[in-house]
Amino acid sequence: MGKKLPPDQLVLYKRIDELLWSDWDPIGVYGVPEARDEYHSYLPAVFALAMRPGDVAEIADYLHAIETVNMGLGGSRERCRLTAEKICQARHEFVGPVGN
Repeated sequence: MGKKLPPDQLVLYKRIDELLWSDWDPIGVYGVPEARDEYHSYLPAVFALAMRPGDVAEIADYLHAIETVNMGLGGSRERCRLTAEKICQARHEFVGPVGN
């Protein structure tokens, strides 16, 4: 993360971490305590996208690229879209609208 986040953004950061682990989970390690940090390397970039005035599609496309390019999996556009929707909902809940 590198810098201290304001409390509302820290809550969002933690929520995105949970969503990547529980909802996105392209390799199916949810519930395996030893693999809890599996998606931490993607968290800063997903958080940065969430803090921009982008849309669900931008976050979903990024998650799908991780699945298909980085991980070499077939990918699930639907899972990525659903996760991105939850991330955007969390942003609105915890941080509110972001500037242009």
